[in-house]
Amino acid sequence: MRYISTRGQAPVLDFEGVLLAGLAEDGGLYVPEEWPQLSAQALRDLRGLDYVETAFRVTWPFVRGPIDADAYRRILTESYSAFGHPAVTPLVQLDRDLWALELFHGPTLAFKDVAMQLLGRLFDHVLEKRGKRITIVGATSGDTGSAAIEACRDRDNIDICILHPSGRTSAAQRRQMTTVSAKNVSNIAVEGDFDACQDIVKAMFADTEFRDEVNLSAVNSINWARVMAQIVYYVYSAVRLGAPDRRVSFAVPTGNFGNVFAAYAARQMGLPIAKLVIGSNSNDILTRFFESDDMTMRPVKPTISPSMDIQVSSNFERLLFDLYDRNGAATADAMQTFRASGVLQVGENRHAAAKDMFSAARFDDQETMAGIARWQKSSGYLMDPHTAVGLLAAEAHPTADSAMVVAATAHPAKFAGAIKEATGAEPELPERLAAVFAKEEHYATLPNTLSVIQNHVRKFRNRIS
Repeated sequence: MRYISTRGQAPVLDFEGVLLAGLAEDGGLYVPEEWPQLSAQALRDLRGLDYVETAFRVTWPFVRGPIDADAYRRILTESYSAFGHPAVTPLVQLDRDLWALELFHGPTLAFKDVAMQLLGRLFDHVLEKRGKRITIVGATSGDTGSAAIEACRDRDNIDICILHPSGRTSAAQRRQMTTVSAKNVSNIAVEGDFDACQDIVKAMFADTEFRDEVNLSAVNSINWARVMAQIVYYVYSAVRLGAPDRRVSFAVPTGNFGNVFAAYAARQMGLPIAKLVIGSNSNDILTRFFESDDMTMRPVKPTISPSMDIQVSSNFERLLFDLYDRNGAATADAMQTFRASGVLQVGENRHAAAKDMFSAARFDDQETMAGIARWQKSSGYLMDPHTAVGLLAAEAHPTADSAMVVAATAHPAKFAGAIKEATGAEPELPERLAAVFAKEEHYATLPNTLSVIQNHVRKFRNRIS
């Protein structure tokens, strides 16, 4: 498999190259040169297989070449052995044709674990083979950071620095990052919102001299391997619900567009997905785009679903690339216009193509809490605010000809304050989450200044020299 940049000016890479590069040199995101296909028979052959074997068959076309098949199977087995459910990503029925796909049974109780546990081991495998050490720098709006740290802590060939927006994550999300005392982990609270954190990370990658100096790599969903790993649970759940002989729709709460892009990738590979529904909170730039071709940046509003408090959805560029018929120059022009003006419109035909695949809906905090309370009372099912946004979006866009699966992206206990406000009772804390409230935190609070944060990363990287 060869990978190309969405902006068309970066070197074509194999899987190992894409894994280590993260962001392309031209500022674009790597995507497969072509989508491998899952035939109807190949999907039927997945029935009855466990998660690891499904993951191998779905993702092997993306990996084949630089990594040996036996080694990759071993990496997959190790990645999912720490999950708290034998199905890894179990389905829970909420109504006749409505299901929750629970993605939060990993070590940090959020969907990011599904990709990060694999990513950390892939990094280790490739770096050991090449005799290299990398510095991972990532931005998080909540769950990515803790999942990345958990996957990369104490690894011999990785240093990891995670930026989070100061005061804009839940206490549990922050503590899952900042109470890790591993020597190869550094946490930075940035005085700004998530988009500021994300912009700093992108600027570091754009600084070629700094990038080479610290051997920079990425774990955010700009890294193709993250998206690849997330494709699996869409295929796995759809097959368990009867695919390819039964169509399935997915509702996904999303801010950075990575999780729902993985569902789109599964659709491009041949999974019969009827509809993809996006759930937004008050930071509704994606909903505005799909409703009316209006992608206009606005100030970020803090909400009870902080992982979606985003106005610049990085992974949207991957969809944009396809909407522009995989024309890198046109995609680059569109993104440059967007960053310069804060406005993006794709035109009637491209917007119609996007709406043919996606629907979207927005819900503010009061609507989200009302949804949490209603479903807890009617069915006994307790969900976190992000999952509630996804479920409300599914209700807003019902499908008559397919099962609807809602991506349940985090354990409700990670957002205990919002749950208590919605239901009147705090959710029970799982043991692994309760433990972080008894540990000392370690992090630096730094201004939203590229040079200051680069110096911090440089000093952290050089501490072992």
